[in-house]
This record gives sequence, C-alpha cells and structure tokens, in this order.
Amino acid sequence: MTNIKASILINGVEFEANLQEPLDISIELSSEKNPQAWYVDLPIITPVMTEHFTGSVALGGAVNFRNIFFNPHGHGTHTECAGHISEEVHSVNDSLKTFFSEALLITIAPDILKETDRWMEKGDLVITKDQLESKWDGSSESLIIRTTPNTIEKKSKNYSDTNPPYIHPDAMEYIASTKIKHLLLDLPSVDRESDKGKLIAHRIFWNYPSSINLERTITEMIFVNNQLVDGMYLLELQVAPFKNDASPSRPVVYRLKVK
Repeated sequence: MTNIKASILINGVEFEANLQEPLDISIELSSEKNPQAWYVDLPIITPVMTEHFTGSVALGGAVNFRNIFFNPHGHGTHTECAGHISEEVHSVNDSLKTFFSEALLITIAPDILKETDRWMEKGDLVITKDQLESKWDGSSESLIIRTTPNTIEKKSKNYSDTNPPYIHPDAMEYIASTKIKHLLLDLPSVDRESDKGKLIAHRIFWNYPSSINLERTITEMIFVNNQLVDGMYLLELQVAPFKNDASPSRPVVYRLKVK
C-alpha cells in the first residue's frame, strides 16, 4: 500500500501526518439509527418506485436508486456558515474554501450554571470561558470540543426537548476573539435549545450583523472516539457541495508527529 505522508509547519515546528491513517469524527446518516435534534423525525431513505421503474435491486430492479430526505441541522454531523442566521443567502459551500487546518482537540465536562442569567436557566450545562482558557490559547485555526460523558449514545440520541449543553456567551466571546476559522463540537448547537430565538453564540462567532465573518464555520454533532487523546491534529473538513447555509460534512483528523 502506498504510504502518503505530509509535512506541516505549525508555529515554526515541523510535523508529519500519515494521510493513510484518517480518524473519522463524523456520524454517518442512516434511516435506522441516527441522532436527531430540533424535533425532526429520522431521515428517510427509500427507493424510487414508479409504474415503469423499480429503484431497488432486492425488489427486482437493475440498480439501487434511492431518494433521501433529511435535515442537515437535525440529522447528524453538519457544517454551517453565517447564512444560518442571515437574511442574505450564504452557502457553506462558498464559505469553506480550504479544507486542511491545524486543530486542537480538547475534552470538557460542561459546568452547571449556578444562577439564572437572561434566557439561560439555573441548572443548565454550559461550556465556560474559564474551561476554554485553561485548555486552549486560541492559537489554532480549528478547535474541536469533545464533551463528557462521551458515550456511543451520541450516535443515535434524540436531543429534542432535552436542553443539551451549550456554549456560554462569555466563552463564545473568547473563541471569537481568536484567529479561529472552524469550531467543531459534539453537541447539536452552540446555543441553548430554547433561547427565544436569540442565537447569541452564533451571532458572536460570526460577528453578525455588524461585520459578518463568512470564512468561519461551525460543525455540530460530531463524535470523537475516546481513543483519541487531547492534543493537536491535522483536520480535513469536507462538506457535500450543497448551495445551502449548512451541509452534511465529514471532518477527519490525522495524528501529528514532530519531525
């Protein structure tokens, strides 16, 4: 087998990545076992059936020819751009112009919000600014957040009406103050599930509406296996080329070794 390796220079240090050893941190789309959020049903994957055509080999057709109905925001790993919250149409396919970046993986146990604050309720689980500052200095272009507990149920969990953990606005202010381009996390949203439509964390991240940053992306509902240790990786972030504010995506990371 061909051994393909890449040399990457990060902050003056040369690293090597084996491109034959990808570590997929996405969740595949399935009509049987799939994460759900925002009150959507499971995806529908069904063969095209007409009077003259059968889109299933198992049912006697020549080929498998299926329709797929899904929602990128509610059905698993997806990447979104500022078009998610703007009146103007912005496509994530246009926003994501390069696909490789250095990425820091960190693991955080969301903290319990001790007091009701604005639309946030006492008892909410939040990722705080202090937690981020203790693990990330803001120097990487991409940040991958794995939350605990980190169980396999994340691949099939129905998050609707469960008030999942989210990023505290103060923490997002810190993230937005750095040179970050891509934020990835294993939660259905950076914002509270029910926040009266404020979407404050999204707005902070994209600096919306004053001076929108169209190069930044947010990738939600990833799954990072516990075997991956915290640290720096080479991230490859690819999306399906849809003209839409969000698209199903496949983030893949590669281990880095100092040369």
